[in-house]
Amino acid sequence: MLKAGVYALALLGLFALVFALLPQGRSGAAQTGATLEGVALTLYPARDTGAVWRFRAASVTSDPLKGETHLAGLSDGGRWVREQGPNGQPTGRSVLDATLSAPDLTIDGQDNMLTRQASITLVQQCADIKLRGTPGQPVRIEQGYGFSAPLAQVDSPYMTGKVTRLRMTFQFVLEDSGEDSDTTYPLDPTETCENGQRVPYHAS
Repeated sequence: MLKAGVYALALLGLFALVFALLPQGRSGAAQTGATLEGVALTLYPARDTGAVWRFRAASVTSDPLKGETHLAGLSDGGRWVREQGPNGQPTGRSVLDATLSAPDLTIDGQDNMLTRQASITLVQQCADIKLRGTPGQPVRIEQGYGFSAPLAQVDSPYMTGKVTRLRMTFQFVLEDSGEDSDTTYPLDPTETCENGQRVPYHAS
């Protein structure tokens, strides 16, 4: 369910106002949705209860009949997860797990996010991933799992290169790829990832 923080009540009020002012003779397709501008919003995915997504958007358009919300002019996109201490118990804090940059996003009824292109950084793996979709097969960010795209460019201390038909988890596990992928796994890495930062690799 999409929650827009302190804007939630204002959003509901705007829906009611828009529906009340719409002409009665218009078609049903024209009588759906409303748009907000300059919104900070938070997404609490029902299928990923340990994660929270936060965004800023220049405009947010909701279509209740389609069960979709469209975000345009995105900035400050990120996935936050509950921090765990050395004993595996929650510390009560949230840490940034991934950042997301995209020209726009459509959030469907399952809280999955679709777009034509996106850049994701998996913070704890220092992995920068550029995702490209097609009109028939967009980039998909699937709640509780990870993301997929017809084409991706991966840059990390542990793997670099082009991946086709990519399907990857938020933990940087490559679940599927096309036969024409071209990737490199350094046998003698020069960098490693520590606390979300690339640092020189020193063999023990």
